[in-house]
Amino acid sequence: MEEDAEHMMTAENLRKLGQEALTREERIRRRRALDQFGLPTFAEFLEQANQPKLSKKPITILQMNIGLYCNQACNHCHVESSPKRTEMMSEQVAKRCMELMERTPSIQTVDITGGAPELNAQFKYLVTEGRRQGKEVIDRCNLTVLSEPGQEGLAEFLAANQVRVVASLPCYSEKNVDTQRGKGVFAKSIQGLLQLNQLGYGVEGSGLTLDLIYNPLGPFLPPEQSALEVKYRQQLADDFGIQFSNLFTLSNMPIKRFADFLHRRGELAQYMDLLVRNFNASTLTGLMCVDLVSIGHDGIVYDCDFNQQLAIPTPFQDAPLAGGDPGNLKLKGGKTVFDVEGFAELVGRDVAVDNHCFGCTAGNGSSCQGATV
Repeated sequence: MEEDAEHMMTAENLRKLGQEALTREERIRRRRALDQFGLPTFAEFLEQANQPKLSKKPITILQMNIGLYCNQACNHCHVESSPKRTEMMSEQVAKRCMELMERTPSIQTVDITGGAPELNAQFKYLVTEGRRQGKEVIDRCNLTVLSEPGQEGLAEFLAANQVRVVASLPCYSEKNVDTQRGKGVFAKSIQGLLQLNQLGYGVEGSGLTLDLIYNPLGPFLPPEQSALEVKYRQQLADDFGIQFSNLFTLSNMPIKRFADFLHRRGELAQYMDLLVRNFNASTLTGLMCVDLVSIGHDGIVYDCDFNQQLAIPTPFQDAPLAGGDPGNLKLKGGKTVFDVEGFAELVGRDVAVDNHCFGCTAGNGSSCQGATV
């Protein structure tokens, strides 16, 4: 991480400007990129295409970003995680999330992400409590964390609790993975996959699900998901004897490190144009933001993880804050988990949208579960 020039530049900007100012500048750049091609905002685009506003359905997925600390610093990271970040979810917030989930019977899945979520002190509590409540639990794992000092037994813990592992592996090529994620990451990722396979993960009939995540190396859309999955299966089986359950393809969102990368290369406007030109109305019904609630490490409620990283909370303009600290809220109208009595309160509310939303509606769509069409 220390030797990566682009990461060091982003980190220096973060230090000088602060997260709020950097995020505001980033949003301005996306708006200017659309203006360059005479393109409307996402909200205007939906209206012009005679598409309804996005609104919340009953919540089926509780996603928690429990901290920004990570043992990696990837070039495409939309949360700007790294070994230098210290933000972590507290025990108080973690327990409140579990209380609210128990009050919201429509929730079927607990989706735990980060950072490297396994390195947060609340991770094992959230896993065991989620399983106690009978929910599917997802761990969004970078694979290299399995070989971190102090994480001995982590893979066994995941298997014992039948946690669904969704693992990042943006390519089956060592060169491409190390370019995007850091030198030596591919070898450690393969080691992690083999360790999981030995426990039964990804092996048919084991009951242990191991999904892989692909995202493009540059400013282009991912290929068709099922066709790429065939290539992944063949390559990983032939080269390493690795098995897995499913492959999910995700688009690179034009936010945070990837947006900064595009801006420095003068490619942000072209990428935004690509996303808008490939808008697919069929993706709207499968967008994750309509039935997912995303909770930040500080307890603030968002419609999705991308909105969370851009400090765009779920809008609650119709009601005053009940007990949250307004000083912690990123934008007027937001609430924390201590200001709601259950996630059913979100149903029917408008989803907060911005221009990065074009990333989820382009081509075959993009969500935490891969392509949406």
